[in-house]
Amino acid sequence: MFNDVAPTLTIEPISAPIRNQSEIEGVIKSMAAQSHGALVVAGDNLVSDPPVRRLIIGLAATYRLPALYGKLSFAQDGGLISYGVDRIDQFKRAASYVDRILKGERPSDLPVQQPTKFQFVINLKTAKALGLELPLTLQMTADEVIQ
Repeated sequence: MFNDVAPTLTIEPISAPIRNQSEIEGVIKSMAAQSHGALVVAGDNLVSDPPVRRLIIGLAATYRLPALYGKLSFAQDGGLISYGVDRIDQFKRAASYVDRILKGERPSDLPVQQPTKFQFVINLKTAKALGLELPLTLQMTADEVIQ
């Protein structure tokens, strides 16, 4: 989907999948070398591992690379911006499914649900360290602003 929208925003996405931790610095370094480069980190199992998450946040800071993360914990740990699924809402919705199953409904009869609640977190301390001034209107749309 991002690849479809990017041209309308005059953005050229560069896909750089990583398979293991040893590839991370090279990818971040190459993104930082791009004119007006930035990083979008999807939230998968590899990057969710706390030591890997800290490595990515640290390298993005070292190379002064603005980054958007798909998991909320990144901004809470020092990343610039995160936008991701509200896990608490997901757990609450899962609890209602458990309740329905315990009351006799068959799991195969329950509809698959997509996430409906997302959270947007901005870390202003990181923005300042990167020399970025984020518009007040953007800050006002955030669910959480970390000072």
